[in-house]
Amino acid sequence: MVNRRDWMKAATMAALGAGEARLIAAPQNPAAKADSVILLWMAGGMAQTETFDPKRYTPYEAGLRSDKVLSTFPSIPTVLDGVSLSKGLERTAKVLNRGTLLRSHRVGDLGFILHSRHQFHWHTGYEPPQSVAVPHMGSFISRTLGPKNPDIPAFIDIGQNLEIGGESDSLKAFHTAGFLGSEHSPFLITDPKDAVASTQPSEFLGLSRFQNRYQVYRDLIAKSPLREHGSAFHKESLARSLENGHRLLTSPAAKAFDLNLEKPEVAAKYGDSKFGQGCLLARRLVEAGARFIEVTTEYIPFRFWDTHENGHSRAEGMKAMIDGPIAQLVLDLEERGLLDRTLIVLATEFGRDMMMEGKPENPVKNQVTVPDVMTESKHYGMHRHFTEASSVLLFGGGIAKGKVHGETAPERPCRILKDAVTISDLHATIYSLMGIAPDTAYEIERRPVYATKDGKGKPVAGLMA
Repeated sequence: MVNRRDWMKAATMAALGAGEARLIAAPQNPAAKADSVILLWMAGGMAQTETFDPKRYTPYEAGLRSDKVLSTFPSIPTVLDGVSLSKGLERTAKVLNRGTLLRSHRVGDLGFILHSRHQFHWHTGYEPPQSVAVPHMGSFISRTLGPKNPDIPAFIDIGQNLEIGGESDSLKAFHTAGFLGSEHSPFLITDPKDAVASTQPSEFLGLSRFQNRYQVYRDLIAKSPLREHGSAFHKESLARSLENGHRLLTSPAAKAFDLNLEKPEVAAKYGDSKFGQGCLLARRLVEAGARFIEVTTEYIPFRFWDTHENGHSRAEGMKAMIDGPIAQLVLDLEERGLLDRTLIVLATEFGRDMMMEGKPENPVKNQVTVPDVMTESKHYGMHRHFTEASSVLLFGGGIAKGKVHGETAPERPCRILKDAVTISDLHATIYSLMGIAPDTAYEIERRPVYATKDGKGKPVAGLMA
């Protein structure tokens, strides 16, 4: 049996050995309503009942039965009549009229639940493992549309440390351009507060030594017999990625990465967290011409949105982290006249429920022991992994305004009651708004790989203006 690490290595070698992916005769592309995408990734499985789809609130008390709890926060009103969010999202509630709240997003059945597998599925549109190294959505957009500004990386990923142990190898598997080549891989920024350092030569090298090393490295790529696994295409793609990086380091556009240039009073509205400063950086990068930007709350097992023990207090902290930055990003883009052409998507790999692992018609093995009766406050808000329903928030870029799409049941198991939206169809919507047909395909190893799985994703008209 092939383990995860061996599969990753095999996929990497397959990508390096493959030739250039060829765009199959382009289908009829829809008219683009957005020029850029900002994906706000709630890594770890955001509990929909504690955020954007609140249910009946039950306050904590010792002796409370776990199966009696749906939401551990009361609801708050929003700018939309009759629509509520969970307490702690007050600033987001005030901008909800600028976008659409999707409450019926349904992710795939992948068997025993691993965060990295579901994150791979969401970001690529394909269930792991795959026989070819399938690209991240941002890479697909980069390759298909090209950069808006040749001095700014088309695809930038902000906030995820890929050296976290545990599932880090699997996280790396979808933070790539796969068979599309290195030049379309994400420009990785672990900490947005230090982003400007990524656009400057090391202080230990100086510009002259950096230029020399750059030329030596280009020569090594072109001539070294050690790169026996690399095809000519991937060597050339790696060389182009180097050229792109070198151009950024010498371009005035690099100022977009320097948060110190932002007005202090504006920066303060985003908060001091990595996520908040990542949202500020995303706004600056959209202004500079980035095509696809992902900002993540970061996936680290049993932290952040991975709400098992102390789930209530952790969700409270996460909402305090994301609420202001989400609202400020929307307002800043609107003020600058950029929101209409910038698609903001807030999503997560699956939802959460106190009692259900998987979904009602297809439960999987429990990974968390939830006590029948709560005896400590740490039990309040303990969550299992719920793949039946999660929430997605969308703004700008051709999205309908002031709308709620889909509905889930008011009582457990909170299944989707109407207008379910799969990953393929949500991706088809995103691609279509960017002017890319969902059945756009690249041929690799004599087989087509589509933007959406098998090219069958359908844009959801109810999400679009």
